[in-house]
Amino acid sequence: MIYVSDKAREKVAKLMQDASIENASEYFLRVSVVGGGCSGLSYKLDFDNESKPMDQVFEDNGVKVVTDLKSFLYLVNTTLDFSDGLNGKGFYFSNPNASRTCGCGESFAV
Repeated sequence: MIYVSDKAREKVAKLMQDASIENASEYFLRVSVVGGGCSGLSYKLDFDNESKPMDQVFEDNGVKVVTDLKSFLYLVNTTLDFSDGLNGKGFYFSNPNASRTCGCGESFAV
């Protein structure tokens, strides 16, 4: 499961509205893990409306989240959150599988 905090849910809804995505109910948040970043692996977020055969689909807090199977292995029980505080602004992940994360919160290692 991938979890979505209340703040992240609000921000996702706002971004979809700002992007004027028509038929918003057909779109979902695609979360993936890609190589790169200062810790070796980075998170990637996109809006998408096309599922792939091996996608893992979840819904939490009213947000449909989809990830590919390979990324899911790194994301099990991860929570997507959003911060708008002075120390950083943006989405970040609370990932119990990460052995270390970078200061910016955008990359991790296992």
